[in-house]
Order: sequence, then C-alpha cells, then structure tokens
Amino acid sequence: MLHEGLGSIELWRDFPERLAAATNRAVVAYSRYGHGRSEGLQAARAIGYMHDEATRVLPDLLRQLAIDSPILFGHSDGASIALIYAATFPGALTASVLEAPHVFVEPLTLRSIEQARLAAATGDLLERLSRYHDDAATTFRGWNDIWLHPEFVHWNITELLADIRAPLLVLQGHDDEYGTPAQLDAIENAVPNVTTILLANCGHSPHRDQPAAVLEDTRAFLEALP
Repeated sequence: MLHEGLGSIELWRDFPERLAAATNRAVVAYSRYGHGRSEGLQAARAIGYMHDEATRVLPDLLRQLAIDSPILFGHSDGASIALIYAATFPGALTASVLEAPHVFVEPLTLRSIEQARLAAATGDLLERLSRYHDDAATTFRGWNDIWLHPEFVHWNITELLADIRAPLLVLQGHDDEYGTPAQLDAIENAVPNVTTILLANCGHSPHRDQPAAVLEDTRAFLEALP
C-alpha cells in the first residue's frame, strides 16, 4: 500500500485489514520517508521525488521483504508512484489498484494545495496531522512546498504510461478536489489493460468516502486476474 502525499500507515485506519479480508491476500503498508513514524525529512524534496520512490526506494523495500510480483495499491501520490514503478519495471508487477492518481499537474490540484497551505497557517490542520506524523509541520512542508514549487507545474508522467503492461484498476471520486477525470482519460488512452471507475458522492479519498465500493471493485478486479 502506497499512501497519499500527507498519508502514513495510521492514516489508512482500518482499511488495510478490511482489504486483506475482502481479497484474502496479505497486505503490507508502510510510511514513506518523512511520514508517520519513519525518519523525518532532512532536506526539501526534489521535483523527481516520486520517481525516486518508485525506481529506488520501493524496489529495495520489496527486495528486503522478499516480495515478488506484487499488487500495488496506491492513493494520490502513492498511486503516481505505483504508475512510475509499473512503467519502469513492466515485468515485475502483477497488477495495480490506483485511487486518484496524478499523471500531470492540473490548476484544480494547485488551488486545493494552496488552500491546504492556508489551512495549515491559520487553522488546526497541523494539529490534526500531528496525530499521524512525528513531525507534522515538516511532513506538511515536504509535500506542500514541492507541489507549489514554480517548476513542479511541468511535472508529467503521461509519456511513461505506454510502457505499463500490468492490469490497472483506477478509481476516482466524482467530487475529487485534487484532480479531474482528465487524469483517468490520460491513463485509459495510454495503458492497454485498464479499468477506470468514477465514483459518485466521493472526494479525493475513495477508501474513506466509499470503502464498500472500493473493496468490492478491488475484490472483483483481483479475482478476474489470470
């Protein structure tokens, strides 16, 4: 499981256990560097941080855990990392389930991230995040600063998508405040084996807004794999 840009193991809440029960598969969740109880960020993130997670960190983690041919379940940033991994190592993956992936930067995304910066500065967002991260302020800045970096607007992984061979299930909320269905369209137009689902009454976190639907869609998708 690859969490969102402000996520951690604890922010998945009980979903990993429910996913394991629904799919009858072992589920592994971890907090990436700078998140949760993992080591805190020592420097600002680079624009290619998701590529680094996908091509260096994740392969090393899978080797250390002796996990071969995984199914990646990614949310938001984690879903983008899963896509980069799938394109870089096309023969290493069984499948991916992706919630609200980003494959390019949209104005809507940047507006919502700017609103999050305001909420952190004037509201209780950092206090709430401190329940899930050892250093919530640094975790927040590590995500927020790079997404609002002037050069990050050019971040785009659509050219990688044609290299993906593993089956994909892509889920997005109709009311996603961080992305539009154009993200689904870009993936569907480039990847040969993909199922996309737009969920009603759902925002950026389908596993929280529509958990029953996500679990059932995931179960059916995995059962249909060869």
